[in-house]
Amino acid sequence: MQRWILYAFLSTVFAGATAVVARLGLNGISAELGLAVRTAFVFVIVSGFCAAVVPRAQFASLTQSNLTWLAVSALLTSLSWIFYYKAIKLGEVSIVALIDKGSVVVAVLLAFIVLKEPLTLHKCAGAALMIGGLVLIARSP
Repeated sequence: MQRWILYAFLSTVFAGATAVVARLGLNGISAELGLAVRTAFVFVIVSGFCAAVVPRAQFASLTQSNLTWLAVSALLTSLSWIFYYKAIKLGEVSIVALIDKGSVVVAVLLAFIVLKEPLTLHKCAGAALMIGGLVLIARSP
């Protein structure tokens, strides 16, 4: 198995656990405060990880383009997290987490349009199955 596939599966496990743990952390507080506290912890953890594994010389290779696209990514991540936390505060985590994974369909389409990645029959079939699953979940009682 290629390393990036292992990383993707590990990400799936941690992302799934995050939803449940976050809901526990929101007991008695607003989604907004919970998100701010979580984000502060994420900043500390990721900064420490970066300090430990990224060679210092690599910081000098950051370009304006890197910073711009990463800033746009941060804005989109922030919007995603804001609405995700509002959803898990009010709704069922199991349903919110499943609907959130609809982002895979958005990523496949944007990767095709923006990054010119191939849109294969397998990707289209997988995306269609995910859309079907999202419709099924959204209509569940």
